[in-house]
Amino acid sequence: MRRSVILAVAAVLAAASSTVLVTATAGAAVACAPAWAATSVYVKDSVASQGGTNYTAKWWTQGEDPSSHSAQWDVWVNSGACGGTTPSPSPSSPSTSPSPTPTPTTPIPAGDLPRRALIGYLHTSFANGSGYVRMADVPADWDIVNLSFGEPTTATSGDIRFTLCPVAECPNVETEAAFIAAIKAKRQAGKKVLLSIGGANGQVQLTTTTARDTFVRSVSAIIDRFGLDGVDIDFEGHSLSLNTGDTDFRNPTTPVIVNLISAIKTLKARYGAGFVLTMAPETFFVQLGYQFYGSGPWGGQDPRAGSYLPVIHALRDDITVLHVQDYNSGPIMGLDGQYHSMGGADFHIAMTDMLLAGFPVAGNTAHVFPALRENQIAFGAPSSVSAGNGYVAPAEVQKAVSCLVKGVSCGSYTPRSGLNPDFRGLMTWSINWDRFYSWEFKNSHRPFLNGI
Repeated sequence: MRRSVILAVAAVLAAASSTVLVTATAGAAVACAPAWAATSVYVKDSVASQGGTNYTAKWWTQGEDPSSHSAQWDVWVNSGACGGTTPSPSPSSPSTSPSPTPTPTTPIPAGDLPRRALIGYLHTSFANGSGYVRMADVPADWDIVNLSFGEPTTATSGDIRFTLCPVAECPNVETEAAFIAAIKAKRQAGKKVLLSIGGANGQVQLTTTTARDTFVRSVSAIIDRFGLDGVDIDFEGHSLSLNTGDTDFRNPTTPVIVNLISAIKTLKARYGAGFVLTMAPETFFVQLGYQFYGSGPWGGQDPRAGSYLPVIHALRDDITVLHVQDYNSGPIMGLDGQYHSMGGADFHIAMTDMLLAGFPVAGNTAHVFPALRENQIAFGAPSSVSAGNGYVAPAEVQKAVSCLVKGVSCGSYTPRSGLNPDFRGLMTWSINWDRFYSWEFKNSHRPFLNGI
């Protein structure tokens, strides 16, 4: 997302207040660690046993059985067989291991989105010429409201901060207490309110595990303070890139990628099934990966190309909605081998079809990015000509949705994914700009989504 209109050319080149269970630490001993208990809290490097095997926790966890949660991206690592009598869980005692996040007080309650969701970004920390919109004044048509933005103190600190727009820029800004009360009212009405992290000016590079853990703690503090449903990952610019030699999206090795995956999984573990996770990458970081991935096998390519793919893949079971920004983009090759450009329904159809059908990464048929579920996919469109490059009239946006869902109004592009009746909906940048232009986006697309 952009505070100003920027054309992104797709060029290729705490310790917890409650106690936690302390288990044996990983080591060479073959004795079994205390048996895993579903009600116990485990932190990073805690060890528990299950069925004659020791498991080591990678991050905070509770209730996740090690025997079924020890795959590559799961919370537990299989530390090998153990022998002897498995002791019973030890009494709770103060932890000697630092926890990346405090013990949760209130898990986020689960709640379903409507079949077709309308998702928008609300400028809450700045006005950007569109004017400030109070949370209480956001129309009920919006199902997910992404608060823009949580930004780091420095690019590599992992320390995310979020504040309301200063009065000097937003004279009508509400008090924090009123803001929190309005968020609570939205949630009680079944809406989801998320912290959007990053944006064009908020570069976030989790280069170290210290930054990762700081990210988790600071984001958790914001979620708890404002009473939110989860987070939106809107990393842009140079937040994500792939190190030379990191060529397999299924097994990333670049620290900023691995640490982000770990951090989001930690947040999901803390807040439970009700935690809402959305992402808003640009096409450069996703669909461009069909042709180019990272710096490439010979180097020389832009190392950011396709760099969101390992994050999306690792978190595909956790993502609520992925809504790629189909704007501020250069031409991108689709599954038909043709380049597609912004300006009409065709671009939205081709870009979204890639996520619904899957595609070989960098043309490597041995590295196929699998399709995501239909109900995880929406696409992003500017709400107005002032919101971003790539604005198209509502009729063109609706042609794209009709093609993806019903196979009609497809024009020259035939989706490889076929019909997608559970396609989730539409995202826009932004709610503020939509209000500025008399709610064209909302008034056009809310009734359309309800009827399709």
